[in-house]
Amino acid sequence: MSKILTYGKELGKEFKKDDATTLAAAQAYYYLLAIVPMLILLLSILPYLSIDPQRAVNFIGNILPQQVASTFEDTIISVVTTPRGGLLTIGILGTLWSASNAVNAFIDASNHAYNVEETRSFIKVRLLSIALTIGMILALVVALVLPIFGGVIIDFLNSNLNLPSQTAIVFQVLRWAISVVVMIAILAALYHFAPNKQFPFSQVLPGAVAAALLWQVISLGFSFYLSNFANYSATYGSLGGVIILMLWFFLTGLTLVIGAELNAIYHRRKTG
Repeated sequence: MSKILTYGKELGKEFKKDDATTLAAAQAYYYLLAIVPMLILLLSILPYLSIDPQRAVNFIGNILPQQVASTFEDTIISVVTTPRGGLLTIGILGTLWSASNAVNAFIDASNHAYNVEETRSFIKVRLLSIALTIGMILALVVALVLPIFGGVIIDFLNSNLNLPSQTAIVFQVLRWAISVVVMIAILAALYHFAPNKQFPFSQVLPGAVAAALLWQVISLGFSFYLSNFANYSATYGSLGGVIILMLWFFLTGLTLVIGAELNAIYHRRKTG
C-alpha cells in the first residue's frame, strides 16, 4: 500500500512538472480534427458494402424528421450506390495524416515524461507516427468490436454450432480478455517506440497495462455518467455531441499520458 501511495505522489509531481493536462488536450484536439477525414473515409466505403439504398433512406428517415430526410434522399442513394475511388484515397490519406498528428502529440508527451529531447528527423518521426496510428486504429477496432458485437458473434456461432453453455461462457470471457490483451500489446508498442529513448518491453508493460485498464474504466464510467446525469443536448443544443466527444478524447489522451508517466517513474526506479 505504501508503494502505491509513493507512486501516486510521484505521479502527481510529474503531472505538474510536465503539464500533463495540456499534453492530453493537444492529443484531443488532433483526434477531433481526424473526425472529418474519417467520415469521408466511411462514406466512401459505403458503396462497396452493397447496402440496399431504400433501407438506407428508411434508416435516415427514422432518425431525422420526414421533411428533412426527403431532402437528402437523392444524396443518400448516391452515397451508398456510387463508388468514388478518389474520395476513398483522400479519406484514407486524410485520416492517417490527421490521426498521426495526435500520435505526434503523444510522442512529444512521452519525451516530456522521460525528460529527453527529440533528435530524430521529421520524416522518421512522421513515418513512426503513421505506423503507430495504424496499430492504434486496429486496437480500437478490436477493443470496440469485441465487447459491442461479441454477443452477436457468439449467438451466431451458438445457433449454427449448438455450443455447450460452458463454451458460450468461455467465449463471453474471452471477448473481453482478448480486447484488453490487444490493447495492452498495441500500447506497449506505442510506449516502446514513441519516446526518443529505447527501453525493453518489460519496462513499458506496467504503463501499458495501467493505461488499457484505465481506458476501459474511464470509457464505461463516462458512458454511465452521460446516460444518467449529464444532459449536454438540453444545454448546448447540437454542440452537445461535439463537447461529449471532445471530453472523451481528452480523457483518452490523459490516460495515455498517465501510462507514459508511470513507465518513466518505473524506469527511473529500476535504473536508480
